[in-house]
Amino acid sequence: MTNNINGKVVVITGAGGVLCGAMASHIALLGAKVALLDRDYASVATNAEAINKNGGKAKAYEVSVLDKEALEKVRTEITKDWGKCDILINGAGGNSPKATTDKEYYNKGDLEGGVRTFFGLDKEGFDFVFDLNLMGTVIPSQVFVQDMLGRKGCSVLNISSMNAFTPLTKIPAYSAAKSGVSNFTQWLAVHFASQGIRVNAIAPGFFVTKQNEALLYDQSGQPTPRAGKILGATPMGRFGKGEELLGATVFLIDDSVSGFITGVVLPVDGGFSAYSGV
Repeated sequence: MTNNINGKVVVITGAGGVLCGAMASHIALLGAKVALLDRDYASVATNAEAINKNGGKAKAYEVSVLDKEALEKVRTEITKDWGKCDILINGAGGNSPKATTDKEYYNKGDLEGGVRTFFGLDKEGFDFVFDLNLMGTVIPSQVFVQDMLGRKGCSVLNISSMNAFTPLTKIPAYSAAKSGVSNFTQWLAVHFASQGIRVNAIAPGFFVTKQNEALLYDQSGQPTPRAGKILGATPMGRFGKGEELLGATVFLIDDSVSGFITGVVLPVDGGFSAYSGV
């Protein structure tokens, strides 16, 4: 099957991570010119080098998704290097221990027991999580969607989460922020529908990444109790593999197969969002 991604300029934020790095590599194999953006230049430089060695076209750019002025400068660089952005993938995101409770349920005595409860969550931590996930989606969209105006075949793909459907315990800020990403995806899809710019999102279930590996497996390589609960609530009984996000990603950004789809949030979760627990 032919694709309508070949030759497109694809900008991916958070491209130094495992999942977005895999997306960048796969999209480059389809013939796109991929701009890898991350505040950690070493990680995106490594990913870009691997793509280029494999015959793709990629370049790394160091930038924070929360710095609009710096993003504007990177946009100018990308335009000189590759041309205008056709597809934006907003992949930057993450959580903070400062916005995470120690326990799933509040119990009597927790306030006096040195436990991080809801009452002790840090505003700075909440601000960080909201800014990185929600504003880290809004600001790059403000910058790069300008390139898409008046042009055909352009789209935005945001990265939401299972938390957006039903909040997970212990991580209220991340859950609320990802819910905001889903809502913003729908809003932006409507706002730019008359311009032919499609806006969608994928909502990954549970995948092992650098950020969560220590939470999912103990030092002996066995699933932690929390990982066990996740697997017990995932009908397919396993964590997702990075490459299993690629089909949904390509489907939603390729207007030759999804040209009439906009404003959707597509779960890629092994059935997690469909399972009631009984």
